[in-house]
Amino acid sequence: MTRSFEGRHVVVSGATGSLGAAVTRHLLGEGAVCHLPVSRAKAPEGFEFAGHERVHIATGVDLTDARAVDAFYKAVPSLWASIHSAGGFDMAPIDKVDPDQFGQMMDINAKTAFLCCRAAARSMLAGKAGGRIVNVSARAGIEPRKGGGMAAYAASKAAVAALTFALAEELKGADILVNAVAPSTLDTRANRADMPKADFAKWVSLEAAAAAIAHLASPANLVTSGTVAALYGRA
Repeated sequence: MTRSFEGRHVVVSGATGSLGAAVTRHLLGEGAVCHLPVSRAKAPEGFEFAGHERVHIATGVDLTDARAVDAFYKAVPSLWASIHSAGGFDMAPIDKVDPDQFGQMMDINAKTAFLCCRAAARSMLAGKAGGRIVNVSARAGIEPRKGGGMAAYAASKAAVAALTFALAEELKGADILVNAVAPSTLDTRANRADMPKADFAKWVSLEAAAAAIAHLASPANLVTSGTVAALYGRA
């Protein structure tokens, strides 16, 4: 059976989180060589990818720091795809949101995606072999009315969607296809704990989200660019 990422070098940010881990797992199953930036001084205890022969973990990489991001990407050989699932969530009514909270959402969601996109594009343009970039927005980012009570988060994820559209247009001549996904609620242990009365069957499984992201990042995706794919499940 042919593995679509066999030997291809792929960056996955946010691999210590639920979605990033699911994406990394999927890509390894498809033969990818995965490069994982981790902000901590060392990988978390029991990190499932530690020691894997096709996983390269770089610790102490602050994805909000341009120099750190650029240095990380320069160490990745023959970059094929860059997938940006690093980010965070904050929920608060507008009268309770202070500027620091807003700035934090913009930093960890929008700025990290921007810096990773910039570094990935530089690497791919220099290599002249094309490539794939996939960002992670959110339903509230493309349907802002769903962002009531989480305006700062919605704004930051809307910025990720806008970045995706703009870069898809800018990079199309270099065969660098840029897309994003916009999940609704993902079926994670944390979300189940926070919303125990919800209908979990309506949520998007991590495996399904990872497969959708992997397709957009794969060589099999020949024409799709400038798309923010809605991953809503039955929500």
